Amino acid sequence: MDATYNLYRKTNMAAKPKTKTQILTALAEETGLTKKDVTTVVEALVAMAYKEAKVGFTIPGLGKLVVDNRKARMGRNPQTGESIKIPAKKVLKFKIAKAAKDAITPPKVAK
Repeated sequence: MDATYNLYRKTNMAAKPKTKTQILTALAEETGLTKKDVTTVVEALVAMAYKEAKVGFTIPGLGKLVVDNRKARMGRNPQTGESIKIPAKKVLKFKIAKAAKDAITPPKVAK
């Protein structure tokens, strides 16, 4: 857990989000693996997430990808103001794990 916290602190110091190259470099330095090996692992993880998203894909400590069914509903065309029917569809959502939420904003202490 200590290495994860150090990695979090290093990434949290920057004002802008890190690029893919910066993330891969930081992971390579933290794990002692080569950048090529880290790239292979990350790409394999992403490919697996895409493939398994239909049934749900969990990254422990970070969150999970889930498919959600949206119901059909009525909407409004902003240009004309005309009411339109929006059909039902499936959407992919990422639900953040409690551990990740707590790492960013600590839970409130009950009085």
